[in-house]
Amino acid sequence: MAAAGALGAGDLPQLAENLLYHLQENFEALSEKITLRMEEMGERIEDLEKHVADLMTEAGIENTNEELKH
Repeated sequence: MAAAGALGAGDLPQLAENLLYHLQENFEALSEKITLRMEEMGERIEDLEKHVADLMTEAGIENTNEELKH
C-alpha cells in the first residue's frame, strides 16, 4: 500500500495504459485459444459424421451426408 500512496496523479495515465495493454494481450491469447478449440471441435465433428456414415453403410442403411447434417 505504501507504493500506491507514493504514486502521483501523473502516473495514472501510464498505469491505465499498462493495464489496458495487458488486458488486450490476455484477450488476444484467450481468443486464439478459443479459435483453436473451435477448429479442433469442428474436426472432431467431421470425423464423427464420417464414422457414423461408415457404420450406417456397414449396417446396410442408405444415407447421404445431407441426412447426417439435419
